[in-house]
Amino acid sequence: MPIAPEILREVALTEEEYARAVALLGREPNLIELGMIGALWSEHCGYKHSRPLLRKLPTSGPHVVQGPGENAGAVELGDGLVVVLKIESHNHPSAVEPFQGAATGVGGIVRDIFAMGARPIALADSLRFGPLEEPRQQYLFHGVVGGIGWYGNCLGIPTVAGDVFFAPEYRQNPLVNAMCVGIAERSALIRARATGPGNLVVLVGADTGRDGIHGATFASVEDPERSHRGVVQVGNPFLEKLLLEACLEVLETGAVVAMQDLGAAGLTSASAEIAARGGTGIELDVALVPRRETGMTPYEVMLSESQERMLLVVDPEGIDRVLAIFRRWELHAVVIGRVTDDGLLRVLEDGQVVAELPVWLLTDACPTYVREAREAGEIRERRAFDPDALPDLQPAEVAEMLAALLRSPNIASRRPIYRTYDHTILTNTVLPPGAADAAVLRIKGQRFGIALKTDCNPRYCLLDPRLGTMHAVAEAARNVSCVGAEPLAITDCLNFGNPERPEIYYQLVQAIEGMAEACTVLGIPVVSGNVSLYNETEGRSIPPTPVVGIVGRLADVRRCVGMGFRGEGKVFLLGSELATLGGSEFLAQRHGLVAGAPPPLDLELERRVQACVREGIARGIVLAAHDCSEGGLLIALAESCMVGRIGGRFTTESLIAANGRLDRALFGESASRVIVQVAEGAEGALLGLARAHGVPVQELGRTGGDRFVVAELVDQPLSELIELWTTGLVKSA
Repeated sequence: MPIAPEILREVALTEEEYARAVALLGREPNLIELGMIGALWSEHCGYKHSRPLLRKLPTSGPHVVQGPGENAGAVELGDGLVVVLKIESHNHPSAVEPFQGAATGVGGIVRDIFAMGARPIALADSLRFGPLEEPRQQYLFHGVVGGIGWYGNCLGIPTVAGDVFFAPEYRQNPLVNAMCVGIAERSALIRARATGPGNLVVLVGADTGRDGIHGATFASVEDPERSHRGVVQVGNPFLEKLLLEACLEVLETGAVVAMQDLGAAGLTSASAEIAARGGTGIELDVALVPRRETGMTPYEVMLSESQERMLLVVDPEGIDRVLAIFRRWELHAVVIGRVTDDGLLRVLEDGQVVAELPVWLLTDACPTYVREAREAGEIRERRAFDPDALPDLQPAEVAEMLAALLRSPNIASRRPIYRTYDHTILTNTVLPPGAADAAVLRIKGQRFGIALKTDCNPRYCLLDPRLGTMHAVAEAARNVSCVGAEPLAITDCLNFGNPERPEIYYQLVQAIEGMAEACTVLGIPVVSGNVSLYNETEGRSIPPTPVVGIVGRLADVRRCVGMGFRGEGKVFLLGSELATLGGSEFLAQRHGLVAGAPPPLDLELERRVQACVREGIARGIVLAAHDCSEGGLLIALAESCMVGRIGGRFTTESLIAANGRLDRALFGESASRVIVQVAEGAEGALLGLARAHGVPVQELGRTGGDRFVVAELVDQPLSELIELWTTGLVKSA
């Protein structure tokens, strides 16, 4: 019999998908089963549009211990240790309630890490908002930053890295991507695979309420403001801290077979996923689930997304020890079911079956779609625009343009954001936010350390999604290389609009293909990630935003360098001397245009430049390194002077001649180039190193004094530039 459209809308299923479910099940599902199917078949959980495309990504490598398919990826560091990494989105909830939306995004990603048996040691965030001068964007900005800081600080995990970008296209759909990394002994890693029929299923943590119901399904439709009202979860970081410590302790008993956090789709997703990975079934009784609200139905219990909850599979012989540990941590831990061998997810209420579905139907039978992919003509026209048709910058305008870019929200100091976060918690942070292109963390008791960063330039991705995504991979890798770390692995968060529209599906296809190519050439596998689609309102989509989170390894954490110049010394440019104005911050600020072709990217040159920088740092030749990205060469030089609190005198005549235009040479953008400061007397060693790696090198000038001087174009006190740069975000907000 036909089903009401409003019911299908509530569970985010189409009529065709409902018919598919009926055919596979051999009967009509009841309302509880329908809600469970809708949640697991949602874009957020089922990856209906992205799953066929994600197979193109390289996911293996010599260091990979765990690739995609688990709560998080894991990469070997040495001495029996692994780093565990994952990034997730909480975009739709944050558009409605920015503080709790962002806070619970942090909570969810942290649970993904300790669900693997790893201790979380650091967070990073990647944020996107509309123009910051608008009151609503200020509300979203302050709410999101406040929520991230509140949850991370209370939990005792430092937020050490990230990126933020402002553009009009994010007005209705801000992006909040949270990344977490943890450290574990390789032998202690645990997978979320429910094996052993007869093993017990334990729910631990917060009581279950009605918050978050349909969060997964509504994250899979357009218009977060309308769809998410009333379904944003509420976080409790102090409870999560207890949960973290208790879960890591119970793993030491050896009685825990599997562990899974309850995130999107709550108990439904957690139980179905661990059963599917283990090739088993699960039977559970919702009447045993502790609740904080009266009158909750089985439907609500199974789909609740209440935070701070974990699902464990425990050997019956060890259950008393496990429950005793949770009691000592003052946590509710209840046996709610058992593992079965029939491949069914069976839901009981007081012993009566209220829902029964094959696990494979929930996890493997989700339909996938290959849509029409067609680039929007308007984007082709934008990309074809030639910035050389615009008048060149005049020498007298350079200083004014430098000031305008330094105070623009996309370049200004991020200190107003990261000062909200306590990056000193756990005392592992070696290079904190703002000091370098990537954060650096020590691992206590080891000489080696890790670096991490997130990155993506949405302007590049809008104009050319394939090339723009390649740039995101290359720049993220360049950032960790600039502190001396070898890139190890990537976790990605693919943020796009409605994939049912040909122009959006085109962006998704091109972005994934670009990521695959860049990762393959640079030798960096993708070990985990997340896809967030339907980030649009009333047909207005966000720019394609494939955020790349990356982790690198430093052989000797004492050898890392920051971006700030250190005392007096010569400064060189490694890599490409040519730049372009296409998609640049300069073009947007001066001419109000997001147009032109993004900079070309030679991945082989990129690989050589990064290897050259890493070797220079390891050998003590390079004292400071900073990649040239938004704003171009002059901004990079100014940033290194400002962070190092030392001026410099630089020359750009040869670069101007090579580029043919003043604006392109000074403010144009390019890949595969890094400015470095070398130790006194080490200039020859740098030149030899550059020759050995086949990397172009050019002397730019020398640091010293308290003024920032560029040929005859700029001569300003460094203190004035610092004032502009450090107050840019404050004045915008």
